[in-house]
Amino acid sequence: MILTAAFRAFPSIFHGAALRLLFKTLLLTLLAFAILAVALWSGIHAARLHFGWTMNGGGLAEATATALAMIAAAWLLFRATAMAIMSLFADDIIIAVECEDYPQAAARARPVGWGRSLHFALRSLLRTIGWNLLALPAYALLLVTGIGTIGLFLIVNAILLGRDLADMVEPRHPDLSPIPRGSRWLMGLVSALIFLVPVLNLLAPIWSAAMAVHMLHGARRKMS
Repeated sequence: MILTAAFRAFPSIFHGAALRLLFKTLLLTLLAFAILAVALWSGIHAARLHFGWTMNGGGLAEATATALAMIAAAWLLFRATAMAIMSLFADDIIIAVECEDYPQAAARARPVGWGRSLHFALRSLLRTIGWNLLALPAYALLLVTGIGTIGLFLIVNAILLGRDLADMVEPRHPDLSPIPRGSRWLMGLVSALIFLVPVLNLLAPIWSAAMAVHMLHGARRKMS
């Protein structure tokens, strides 16, 4: 079921609504990281001046420290930030997929509303950052294993992503049974794997949202 949903979701990436949502998501995500980079550089620069650290090439050292911090932040926060921003506009792609593949379900869907979408986005962002920060010591310790860090990252983020994706689609259809916990985790795992692949990770938020639609409605269609 999960592989069927993933394959059926892929063409949705090229839907007009998906492309518009992809552009907004990437633009706002890059803007968020640009603001973070400026804030980090300002903090590092202020700390150097406050403590009187003088060195040759101080500007280069600050830039290097900022770049290293941003690499770490991108690894930890790109997925969380992109998903949180995308969830603000997720109805665009969800409605498009439902109208095309599940028109009857689309006709009786309950609008989520901007306020609830904002609440969900903030909750998703804080939850993802919090759990990944808690797991950070374990990520560091598992670096010596070669694959342990990636494995733990996938496990943690599969749980978080599965919940996020289910929360995007299920409130629109309270009359439907929620996605089972095991299927939700598998959906999150596939999404987390997509986020690890360069280039594809840019499409991951849209692809994942479309996949969640097929997981919710596809299971019901299969049962009927």
